[in-house]
Amino acid sequence: MTMDQTNQKILDIFKQTGALMEGHFILRSGLHSGHFFQCARVCEHMDRVSQLVEMLVKKLGGIQIDTVIAPAMGGLVLGQEVARQMGKRFIFAEKQDGKLVLRRNFKLSPGERVLVVEDVITRGGRVQECLDIVKGLGATPVAAAVLVDRSQGQAKFDVPCVSLLEFSFPTYEPDKIPPELAKLPAVHPGS
Repeated sequence: MTMDQTNQKILDIFKQTGALMEGHFILRSGLHSGHFFQCARVCEHMDRVSQLVEMLVKKLGGIQIDTVIAPAMGGLVLGQEVARQMGKRFIFAEKQDGKLVLRRNFKLSPGERVLVVEDVITRGGRVQECLDIVKGLGATPVAAAVLVDRSQGQAKFDVPCVSLLEFSFPTYEPDKIPPELAKLPAVHPGS
């Protein structure tokens, strides 16, 4: 399968499950967009999750990890499926007082090799928070893996970041929204 065929297959899965939405959206980053990837809609269909994660794991190559960590909520199902397919341990970070932290007695050991998994990145804030948690506990972040990188090459980390799909719809600062988008009611789609 060519790269274009693979990208089309991925987009078809997003469209068929209602995960690729159109309208006027206020993203978690504060930017506005006419499109939104609601990966939770894909996660309603575990057969589709398995297909997407299989392609993502293949792109990771022979990466050597011990543990997968994902930020709640977006990365939970995907992170767990990546860990299942790779035969590794899975933990997640969740918000406490507005900041991602490890709870539920999850632990990381010094030197433990960790992969961060997230659904969609625009600026990459939650991936960076997970990387900071991993480093802060003395573990070793090895890479990040995301289904969709919509950062237009702007999200950079100090570890390799592998995305299944790099697809960038335009995003706009709140004071630079084009008139056709501004006519639509802006919604926070949730993430």
